[in-house]
Amino acid sequence: MVLLIAASAVLVTYSQAPPSKAAVSASLTAPGERHLRNVRQLTFGGTNAEAYFSADDKQLIFMHQGEGVPCDQMYTMPVDTPDGKPAVPKMVSTGKGRTTCGYFFPAGDRILFSSTHEASAECPPRPDYSHGYVWPIYSSYQIYTAKPDGSDLRRLTNSPGSYNAESTISRDGKKIIFTSTRGGDLDIYTMNADGSDVRQLTHELGYDGGAFFSNNGKKIVYRSEQPKTPEQIADYKDLLSRGLIRPGNLEIWVMDADGSHKRQVTHNGAANFAPYFFPDGKRIIFASNLGNQKDPSGFDLYSITIDGTDLEQITFHPDFDAFPMFSDDGKRLVWASNRNGKAPHETNIFIADWVE
Repeated sequence: MVLLIAASAVLVTYSQAPPSKAAVSASLTAPGERHLRNVRQLTFGGTNAEAYFSADDKQLIFMHQGEGVPCDQMYTMPVDTPDGKPAVPKMVSTGKGRTTCGYFFPAGDRILFSSTHEASAECPPRPDYSHGYVWPIYSSYQIYTAKPDGSDLRRLTNSPGSYNAESTISRDGKKIIFTSTRGGDLDIYTMNADGSDVRQLTHELGYDGGAFFSNNGKKIVYRSEQPKTPEQIADYKDLLSRGLIRPGNLEIWVMDADGSHKRQVTHNGAANFAPYFFPDGKRIIFASNLGNQKDPSGFDLYSITIDGTDLEQITFHPDFDAFPMFSDDGKRLVWASNRNGKAPHETNIFIADWVE
């Protein structure tokens, strides 16, 4: 989802500050990160997050906010370059409003993202933090597709006044999964790649989102926060009416592609989010503040089997690590991290070889 790590406007180019040393460095790993090898930093400066591979693993799409870009816009860049130097990302969204949740269509001929640009060219207002740490649920978000260069922009959703975001697409290119408030709550829906045949998959009170299909398209992993007590329910409904949610206890869930057989995977009471299947569909990698719930940046990556066993911590850096995604063959992992930042709260994209 819309983890508000930053605030977005028009910028045609992306200013990459050159790395002080080689892009690949052992100093980019922390002790204990045995699954990560040849870690390479891909962006340098600003806030960069939610980087996802194209199906051929050659490109990344991600959101960036930084100098001249006051709230998130969508960018793409090649994973590797002929000279080994960091690539210069290219903006592929309109440069207006705020965008989130970019994704490539499997065929590589189009991209998918959400944007508020039709409602206003300006950044939407920041959330009211008098309610504590909250995430904004902008009702101006609609889902769009475009060619990989940002041209031929087409709107897929048409539900004015409701949040439509967190969209990804199945590997066969047939089904888009997304989160929407069109039914009065934050639920997960699917639709065909052209926006037709919208179907609701979750119906429980609470937030359901951040969903991804398994590689074979048979299962869905997502995060959910379901208030139980009268006080929790009242707080959730009050915040939602203000376009906010409080991500205090998000658990990881899986379900079948048609919404059946829902089952909870984590039961730790922490804020668990950004889940993604391993290529074989037997494990999930996700971000959690399980080890440090008092620190807003205390998120690390963990893995767990889909039956909820064999929890393993993957990253150990004291700063924020989240938004993991495997390449199609499972040999590389891309994620966002505050490590090696040159300014407070700077978040960059990193890639590593995955070692079992």
